[in-house]
Amino acid sequence: MSPRSDTLIPAKVGKPALRALTAAGVTTLSQVAARSDADLLALHGVGPKAVRVLRAALAEIEGAGLP
Repeated sequence: MSPRSDTLIPAKVGKPALRALTAAGVTTLSQVAARSDADLLALHGVGPKAVRVLRAALAEIEGAGLP
């Protein structure tokens, strides 16, 4: 099951990571799901904590069974 395409990135990811993701054109969790951890970590401002938060948000949505 894939995350909802309209689910925005959670704010708790942190402002630097949110700015980096937005600058890279990544604004939804479905776009995050399409990228590897290495791709995300390559963005300046995205660190291991941000990746953990993003993956946890994806897991939560997938676990909830949202389309």
